[in-house]
This record gives sequence, C-alpha cells and structure tokens, in this order.
Amino acid sequence: MSDNEEDGPTKLSTEPVDNAWSLKIPAFKEEDNPHGLIEESSFATLFPKYREKYLREVWPLVQQCVAEHHLKAELDLIEGSMVVKTTRKTWDPYIILKSRDMIKLMARSVPFEQAKRVLQDDVGCDIIKIGNLVHKKEKFVKRRQRLIGPNGATLKSIELLTDCYVLVQGNTVAALGPYKGLQQVRDIVLETMNNVHPIYNIKALMIKRELMKDPQLANEDWSRFLPKFKNKNISKRKQPKVKKTKKEYTPFPPAQPESKIDKQLASGEYFLNQEQKQAKKQQERSTKQAEAAKKQDERRNKDFVPPKEDGSSTAADRKRQSNDNKVDVNALKAKLLKANKKNRS
Repeated sequence: MSDNEEDGPTKLSTEPVDNAWSLKIPAFKEEDNPHGLIEESSFATLFPKYREKYLREVWPLVQQCVAEHHLKAELDLIEGSMVVKTTRKTWDPYIILKSRDMIKLMARSVPFEQAKRVLQDDVGCDIIKIGNLVHKKEKFVKRRQRLIGPNGATLKSIELLTDCYVLVQGNTVAALGPYKGLQQVRDIVLETMNNVHPIYNIKALMIKRELMKDPQLANEDWSRFLPKFKNKNISKRKQPKVKKTKKEYTPFPPAQPESKIDKQLASGEYFLNQEQKQAKKQQERSTKQAEAAKKQDERRNKDFVPPKEDGSSTAADRKRQSNDNKVDVNALKAKLLKANKKNRS
C-alpha cells in the first residue's frame, strides 16, 4: 500500500501556508492518468559541434533513460539537434518538460549522469544567462572567474551549501538541484556579476544553516545574525584640486549682458559729439598719466626716505647710555696732575 492509502484520502486546503517548502507534494502515478496523452508533444534543441562526440557515445543511455518514462529520443548529427517526443503510452504530462530540460543541460556541457537527475520530481534546473550583465569583456571574465574561485573552491562551496550541481560554461551558468537551492544559486550568481564577492553570500548561507538547527530561532528575524558588509569600492579617478560648485538650477535664462552702446547710454557718453568725446578721452589719458607719474616718483624717492626711529628703548640700553655719559672725576684729576708734573720737570 502507498503512503496516501495508509494516511487516508488527502484533503485540499485553501488556507494560507506559512512555509510552502515544508509541504509534501503527492506523487503523480500511472493510475492517476490511465488514458495517457492524446496529442504528441516534442521539443528540440541544438548543441555545439564539440559536444557531438560525447553525445554520440552516451545517446544509447539517454534513449534507455527516457524509455522508462515512455518517451522517444532522437539525435540528428546533420542538423546538430536533439529531439524528445511523447508516445501513446506516456501517462505523465509533465515528463516531456523534464526531458526537454535534460537535453538543454546536456547541450550546455552538463554530463548525462547529472542531467538525468532533472527527471525526478523534487529536482529542477535553472540556466542563468550572465553574458549581458557586464558590458566590458575584461570585467566579465574576472567576475566569472571569481564565481569559480581558485581551483574551483568557491564553486564547490556553493554546491555543498545549496545541494545543487553548478556548471559555469561560456555565457551561462547551469544549475541542477532542489528548487530552494536553485533560488540561492541564482541570487549568488547575479550578485557576483554585479560586483559583490560570492564569499559574502556563502558566509550568510553558512550562518543560516546553523540557525536552522535551533528551534527557538525558527520564528525570529535572522537579520541581526547575518553579517552586514559595506561597499568599500572607492573611485580611483583623480579628483580636481579646485572643485566647481554646481549652480542651482533655474528655469529662467541668465540676464542679457550689457552691450557697449548700453554702457554709453547709461554714462551719457552716447549723446556727446566727436569733439567732446575726444576731450573726454584726453582728460582720462592725462589723469592716468598723472597717477602713473606720481607712483613713479614715490617709487624713486622710497630709497631716500629715512626710517622711523623707535622712541621706546629697553632698560638695559638706557643704563648703557647713562654709563657711557658718566665721567670719572677722580681719574681725570689724577691724569691732569701727572701731566703738570711732567711739564715742570
């Protein structure tokens, strides 16, 4: 007996679900669709030339794998395409979409041993296009290599934390695994191509895995436990020494600058005749010459101007001056007497 028969008939609930990941999806069996499919469905996909040798070797295994689900698989080496079709015995309507994903993964260099896992109900696939996320080719190559890591260590850690098989090939990233893990892989890949290092998301996943083990924190917010990383990417562009402040935007245009005629009208010069204009210019010229001559005389007489004496002197200077002016009277008398004696003798 199946699990559904032991538990009794399943009842459909229309109530909101708190955790959709915890729901157990009932299995779809052949007894649920005894009449099979009426119409035939088929999907085809192209594969590159370098995959031809590998696909030709594993194609018998592919046909055997899809035959278990009553499907047909064809390999066209001339057109370079793979085709999967339903038959009259196919009873699962969704298996054709699963087989389509399988041949898509095989065309993108995923080995058959991994690609056939997508036929299981709890396993899905996601092909993430990363070719158009970065415009410069050098940056794209560096960020794609950052996703792989040294010796594939970063990619291996992502696979262990998400329980997914991840393959970076060309302009796409193929992921295969549980649906919750596929969401995490897509977030990591997109943020990596947007210049966020994958180690930050890997640390967050490791912390979440440890928090899931604690039942007391199941209904709490985990944001306080997760690390918060600040962007330290500083622009290397040289900053100008004098930065021009941007003027405040005004919808009105600036005022029209005054022309030469406007200035003459404002000063009254416009209404003067030719002789008056010449006289005014001559007067301005003589005034300028007088000012220049005055400045020239000041510059020449600058060397002959005596410096100003400072009236304030220190106490030591005053004492020195008083000592110099003081005359020793006794010494002067002795000197005069000595001179008189010499004259007498």
